[in-house]
Amino acid sequence: MSKSVAPVSPTDTVACCSPLMAEPLGMDTAARISPVLKALADPVRLRLLSLVACHADAEACVCDLNDAFDLSQPTISHHLKILHEVGLLDRSKRGVWVYYRAKPEVLADLASLIGGVAP
Repeated sequence: MSKSVAPVSPTDTVACCSPLMAEPLGMDTAARISPVLKALADPVRLRLLSLVACHADAEACVCDLNDAFDLSQPTISHHLKILHEVGLLDRSKRGVWVYYRAKPEVLADLASLIGGVAP
């Protein structure tokens, strides 16, 4: 009888890790966290995350973000999709629009991991 284990998301891994300065990360843990850091390494995605988090009610639609970039709406949507896939943004569809919301608990966990402050 096999037991199936749900895969741990990158953001769940960040939440359960000790700060980097407390103990070295294992290779498996580092591999699970790296997609979050890779997503944030792109300047457009980092700025998008910041714009969403700073927007009214910490929520924004693609239509609210278009003017901040010299990029097409599909390109911005692609970057938002990546941020959602790694767990940094939630999204909800309202009619034809998709609204993205920053996940402050994930950002706090990431700050704790990098900053060395215990959560």
